[in-house]
Amino acid sequence: MDDLSEGQENRWRGIGLSEAVALRSASQKKIEQRQLELLRLHLRHALATPYYRKRLKEIVVEEAVDLRSLLASLPLTPRADLERYAEDFTRKEGCPIHDIALTSGTTGTPLVIPYSAGDLQRLAFNEAVAYYSAGVRPSSRVLLTVTLDRCFIAGLAYYSGVTFLGAAAIRSGPGNLARQWQLIEILKPDTLVGVPSFLLELGRYGAARMDVGKSSIKTIITIGEPARMPDFRLTPAGAELAATWQARIHSSYGSTELEGAFAECCAGQGGHVHPEMMIAEIVDEKGNVLPAGEPGEVVVTPLGVEGFPLVRFKTGDVARVYNSPCECGWNTSRLGPIEGRLAQRLKCKGTTLYPESIFHVLQEIDAVCCAYVEVRSQTEGADEVKVVVGSDLADLDKKAVEAALQARLRVVPEVVVQDTASVTAVMRGDGGRKPRKFFDYR
Repeated sequence: MDDLSEGQENRWRGIGLSEAVALRSASQKKIEQRQLELLRLHLRHALATPYYRKRLKEIVVEEAVDLRSLLASLPLTPRADLERYAEDFTRKEGCPIHDIALTSGTTGTPLVIPYSAGDLQRLAFNEAVAYYSAGVRPSSRVLLTVTLDRCFIAGLAYYSGVTFLGAAAIRSGPGNLARQWQLIEILKPDTLVGVPSFLLELGRYGAARMDVGKSSIKTIITIGEPARMPDFRLTPAGAELAATWQARIHSSYGSTELEGAFAECCAGQGGHVHPEMMIAEIVDEKGNVLPAGEPGEVVVTPLGVEGFPLVRFKTGDVARVYNSPCECGWNTSRLGPIEGRLAQRLKCKGTTLYPESIFHVLQEIDAVCCAYVEVRSQTEGADEVKVVVGSDLADLDKKAVEAALQARLRVVPEVVVQDTASVTAVMRGDGGRKPRKFFDYR
């Protein structure tokens, strides 16, 4: 494998990046056979927790002859159970905890997720493979504009992935635009990791002072917010990000509960499912597995987790899985862009939509600086949807915003225009790690 010396590779459970790439280039049959072995081991970890000891007691793990039949015999794990019985998902014995992370809490009370030493090594391996697929190499320098504090696991994951790969991490954290550019000019990182909205702000700050496209940044890995639409085109924000920085955009998706992430390769056709660490399925509202390319709820089994093992976890996110070979040469499944959250699905004037589709439209309007959505119940199962837009222009035409929404969504929710500071204050009002963009009063 180019740019890696096999003797110097870091390894997770005896697996180095050379072996990881070889598995991803293998046949689908070989990949699934390996996953079957790993799933059996993972279920033994899960059976050591109170929750799965009850749920899986009737399952005979060794009788399954293939991956799909074993998966079909396993129950789905609803998010509600995770919130209600969180303690019962933790292994109580034989698994010392080395790090404690918290979920963001944007959909409810933050969950406590314990990580063992093996889980932290697994996390680093996951991100190292993701970096490699995006073209990052041991010779790279990676500027991390994400935080490692406040029990936030993503920052730790991206940092440990850089060091596992053997590249150089520059831990700048978020904020302070002038300082970020000082680091770029002095240390010349080639890769930038951060939330799209912040990286856009950073790019605009630089563009007012220099030619951003001539900076050292060639690769951008986005986290926390979508950068692609369901058809794999960049979102308006993602397209502006690519144009401003003159860099390749690689979108990623993950969560604290999954203890890992799906990240795009240079083909930009979905986040690769790492076969040693993840099994991804798409199910309908009745829990039936859907074929490739069909939208439904993302269900993930994070293989190899020790401290907080989950089995067929229903994420609540809507996306599609693709199984065709990727242009990059890997044969692993890919998870398409997140299209919405089931809990945030709206029924507005007879049309079903997700808040994310509203935000995609608003990103195309230059005068819109920020926005959030409020929803309340109406009669007969309909929703009253209000879009609150923040702008620095006192004369932003509300009708122009409504026309843009009508053209793309075929429906016009109520639109309210306020100054940016007022809207930002509401979005940041709960003091959470992320600004709230969706307020559900149903």
